Amino acid sequence: MAKNTIKAKNTRKGSNKATGRDYSYDKEYQSSKERKSYRASLNKANRKAGTYGNQDGKDMSHTKSGKMVKEAQSKNRARNRGKK
Repeated sequence: MAKNTIKAKNTRKGSNKATGRDYSYDKEYQSSKERKSYRASLNKANRKAGTYGNQDGKDMSHTKSGKMVKEAQSKNRARNRGKK
């Protein structure tokens, strides 16, 4: 499939067709073995820390040294969302 081709028929506000956003790259990237194992390791750490599924608003965050620590989801995900 060619990059930047939109196959969806959804024209609601915010949909990929309405906004022109192409999710084919994201779908391919997130389904790679590396990303799957990365997500699995984060889930495992969340379970071990006791924060998985208990709605406490915490995530496991990577520090610069490579350790994992509990951190608020909003801060962790906002910092890692990329710069505009």
